[in-house]
Amino acid sequence: MLVVLSMLTTWLAASSAEAASAGSIVEVGDTLISAMMMFVGNNEKVYIIDKAEGNAETINDHPAWGAVWDIASNSATTMDIKTNVFCASGMHLPNGSYVTFGGNGAVTVGGNLGSQLNPGGFSAQFDDVYKDFDGTKSIRILNPCTSADDMSSANCQWFDDPSVLSMQRQRWYSAAEPLGDGRIAIIGGFANGGYVNRQSPDEPDRGFEGNASEPTFEWYPPTGETPQLMQFMFDTSGLNAYAHTYLMKSGKMFLQAYLKTILWDPATNTETPLPDMPDGIVRVYPASGAVAMLPLTPSNNWNPTILFCGGNDMDNQAWGNYSWPFINTWKKPASSACHRITPEPEDGSQPAYVKDDDMLETRTMGQFIILPTGKLLVVNGGLNGTAGYAERTLVTELYADMPFGMSLASGPVGTPAEYDPNAATGSRWSNNAFSSSSIPRLYHSSAILLPDGSVMIAGSNPNVDVNLTTAFPTTYKAEIFYPSYFSASTRPVPSGIPSTLSYGGNSFDVTIPSSSYSGKANDAADNTFVSVVRPGWTTHAMNLGQRYLQLNNTYTVQSDGSITLHVSQMPPIPNVFQPGPAWVYVVVNGIPSNGSYVIVGSGNIETQPTADVQELPVSVKGDDGVSGNADGSTTGNGTGNNEDDNAGIAVGARVWGVLGAVGFLSALSFGL
Repeated sequence: MLVVLSMLTTWLAASSAEAASAGSIVEVGDTLISAMMMFVGNNEKVYIIDKAEGNAETINDHPAWGAVWDIASNSATTMDIKTNVFCASGMHLPNGSYVTFGGNGAVTVGGNLGSQLNPGGFSAQFDDVYKDFDGTKSIRILNPCTSADDMSSANCQWFDDPSVLSMQRQRWYSAAEPLGDGRIAIIGGFANGGYVNRQSPDEPDRGFEGNASEPTFEWYPPTGETPQLMQFMFDTSGLNAYAHTYLMKSGKMFLQAYLKTILWDPATNTETPLPDMPDGIVRVYPASGAVAMLPLTPSNNWNPTILFCGGNDMDNQAWGNYSWPFINTWKKPASSACHRITPEPEDGSQPAYVKDDDMLETRTMGQFIILPTGKLLVVNGGLNGTAGYAERTLVTELYADMPFGMSLASGPVGTPAEYDPNAATGSRWSNNAFSSSSIPRLYHSSAILLPDGSVMIAGSNPNVDVNLTTAFPTTYKAEIFYPSYFSASTRPVPSGIPSTLSYGGNSFDVTIPSSSYSGKANDAADNTFVSVVRPGWTTHAMNLGQRYLQLNNTYTVQSDGSITLHVSQMPPIPNVFQPGPAWVYVVVNGIPSNGSYVIVGSGNIETQPTADVQELPVSVKGDDGVSGNADGSTTGNGTGNNEDDNAGIAVGARVWGVLGAVGFLSALSFGL
């Protein structure tokens, strides 16, 4: 295995980033390529991917569409990717590596077909100018490295060779979601296509759409089995690009596309219908609503609830066909509505979509980032229209008459907003004291949580090729947004966080020194919790694999003001938080520590070992006079605390049985 990862980095509290103003958005540098996709590889590096296009930066005698961002220096270095990654999907692996699936055929200047066509002439295998290869079946793997490694070595570069490793079917805009053993289901996508995957809204070739749609699923690691038809993807053909997929506690998978919702059993390929999305609002691409799983906490028994916000309620005819929409989408306001659903209720009720607070504005291509506090940040997007780009619509026939160039959206939303899932109905959204960005972040923009709790925002390119002069140009500028907790210049500095977390097993102790907080120690201990956050793999206003889980903990307040947290391991149910990389945060009075990198699970694609949960000791308070010794003016205002109601309570006294799981691939690790 060639993975070289720093398994534990304790970040110091007084970093330069923490001097940034809470709620501010700061331009920090140039990504060299437009950030269509991003993921955080470790505490040092963010990896960035673009589609094959004419970026000025080159590598190996062709335009670059790969880069790695150094968090400390806010600078990028190009990386070589051979195939066209345009609109691929991606996911983490249990050992901390990352994998991307599919993309588009080879293209040349202006997004035209590359010079060497595939049989049939509908796509290209290679282009002599851009030197990109067909990426429609590609499986690309990267093992993240740190500055201590030779970043130029093959070990730290993308493996991208479809002749060695590829999917069985062409997949563009596919979904990807891991199971509890780390295997990844690769679902749906286009074989060829454009705006939406259908030939006509009136007489669709249901399911396959002239062989340009791919309503099947297959697996990574490859099994050699013929991809099977997924009936849901067949039935939702036309509006099921980047279907929303979330593994449930039971091992079934939640899927949502067009207006349909199901639970899918991967073991049997059977489906259970769930209620339709309310109010005719489409949330998948290109409507591109903001979608995320809400925090998994002891009080909800780590049972998933999914939140959907925004998107667009255009009627079926308006969505048009492969070529373009049938209305001028930029005139159609997006939705501001939000809905929640708990797909597997544990209270005996039936699954149902529940109306939640509306966002503060309409938004398409809004993107949810789950913060270490358990609040959700929404960034990017537009007030009107949809994702995608086109040279015309059915109504506006000439490109010269398109008011925003190729963009099918308008009204960029530059102000982030924060959603508190635990606040009372009617008061869950706020953008108080948040700055606004002047950089439009529309189609092909991205955002991701960084280890220090800030949010990196980059990309935007609603253009078929690089265009620096249009209304919404190809964008290379990166920004950092600093959430409200950056009002504190003193951050918790915990010690004792392990480098791996298991599913059940012995608890561990984390020490918070008295210098990490101000005020009474007992109050601080009552308002402290531990969260495990996976930022995910981001593209197209989604963070594939993003999850947040709060660990159970109790505490002991020491006489010197330090606090010892007694922390349970992960729940012994790998389905609730699949194996792989994550960051652990300790949150005190609403202020998170810097994240500590961990691997959850065994690091292998296999049935994950589980164990009984060790019972935690009861919490022990200190004397009333015991306090933290940090300067109160540096520890923030203490607001924004979003911990679970059971933080500091021995919920872990419940003993879990060792859970069996279906295992197919023992002790395998698929980092090359």
